Amino acid sequence: MDIRELVEPKMNPNIPQISPGDTVKVSLKISEGGKERLQYFQGMVIRIRRGVDGGSFTVRRVTYGIGVERTFPLQSPLIQSVEVLKHGKVRRAKLYYMRGLSARQARLKERQEKITEQAVYQEEETESS
Repeated sequence: MDIRELVEPKMNPNIPQISPGDTVKVSLKISEGGKERLQYFQGMVIRIRRGVDGGSFTVRRVTYGIGVERTFPLQSPLIQSVEVLKHGKVRRAKLYYMRGLSARQARLKERQEKITEQAVYQEEETESS
């Protein structure tokens, strides 16, 4: 028996298309006592897992010289928003080697987005209007 037969995973619409190497800012709803607040976690996506349960992604950041990793489920309703700050240029799907690098070595080059002819044409139309 497969889990998809029992429960259909609902993807969170607040999560954009992300890939390993992206620098993201994740905002979570945290409830402490009777109050709710937003908590932000900013770092680099080092892993994306796709699965029958909806999948998850892992974000790593270095705080005060200590590496902190946090895994977020893609279907979690507690994720308020995910903002992609930079697209990193990587050649691997899992970036576990970043754990052993120091701060300067762990920087990635920024990926250039491909510009299609249609996007260039649309930009020319808006400039001429």
